[in-house]
Amino acid sequence: MDELREQCPWDKKQTIHTLQPQTLEEVYELSDAVTNENWKGIKEELGDLLLHIVFYSRIGSEQQHFTLDDVIEGVCNKLINRHPHIYGHVKVENDTDVKQNWEKIKQQEGKKSVLSGVPPSMPALIKALRLQEKTKQVGFEWENTGQVKDKVDEEMNELFEAVEQGHQNKIEEEFGDVLFALINYARFVKVDPERALEQTNKKFIRRFQQVENMAAEQGKSLHDMTLWEMDALWNKVKETESKT
Repeated sequence: MDELREQCPWDKKQTIHTLQPQTLEEVYELSDAVTNENWKGIKEELGDLLLHIVFYSRIGSEQQHFTLDDVIEGVCNKLINRHPHIYGHVKVENDTDVKQNWEKIKQQEGKKSVLSGVPPSMPALIKALRLQEKTKQVGFEWENTGQVKDKVDEEMNELFEAVEQGHQNKIEEEFGDVLFALINYARFVKVDPERALEQTNKKFIRRFQQVENMAAEQGKSLHDMTLWEMDALWNKVKETESKT
């Protein structure tokens, strides 16, 4: 990185702001590799992320803010401080105790809110999950799955009422409440909502592309087919998948 920063015209021009969108892209590529359990891909994407960490640290050093050693030392100190059950005398029974202690320590470190560690720019679905996980650590949590189901039903009814009334702003608000409640329900039934939705996305893509292929084999274009004709092909795809 030192050589690239000093000798490569492209690397010389980079700033923390020009690197940011590329870093996000690398994170998503890593996420795809993890979703697909592509270990070769995971290794490659981790290397790309590590490159970005070194790059940011080099820029930080140039501007006399911090070095790569400072970054590593900082996270090591944080891990030691937030694991008193390993490096201190605190006793824990399970991972829930660990998470609760973690949040308490963050408050002691100067965090003004339990939610202050959730980035504002985080994608909405993942943000909702993290918000719920954070507030759970201070006891702001339903007691059982039945209560969460009731909340989902309540929010669904409110959405349907808003749709009947035709108030668009209210519809959007209630739709958001439904999604938030469903994400909460996902936590209680131990489902990762982001992973579940992505699996459904992939399934939809796979099935729709098969519909396109089947239509082409019949010499037809989807643009010229009715919804019912396309739905018939869709059902054939589902039936074929259920047999495999």
